[in-house]
Amino acid sequence: MIKIAIGCDHAAFQLKEKLKHYLISKGYETKDFGCYSEERADYPDFAHLVAKAVENKEFDFGLLMCGSGNGINMTANKHKGVRSALCWNAEIAALARLHNDANILTLPARFLSEEEAKKCIDIFYTTTFEGGRHTDRVAKISEGC
Repeated sequence: MIKIAIGCDHAAFQLKEKLKHYLISKGYETKDFGCYSEERADYPDFAHLVAKAVENKEFDFGLLMCGSGNGINMTANKHKGVRSALCWNAEIAALARLHNDANILTLPARFLSEEEAKKCIDIFYTTTFEGGRHTDRVAKISEGC
């Protein structure tokens, strides 16, 4: 069973709740690292928790969300071995897995519909890394760490 760590800030709380239940209905094991309400919350607090869980291989993948997706994505990518991809449609989500071996899907909660977010989830967590010419490129991502 695929294990997915989930996190968001206040701007994405409502979407996170819907997507968490969607993932569970699809048979994924999830852990919600917060936030847990629409009260102001700082996205780095939750990005670090999810990224550490993926970095330490406690979870296979992560799912992060904030208003634009940018801040939470930047924070997650500070962790060694984490390749968080900001995706706003299914095609971008598929390419993030195929070509970049992304292990965290980041969504911009204020800029995509729930339906598009579900499409991103469906493709991201079922697409496998293509390898080949992309393997060397992905290896170079962590060289500067």
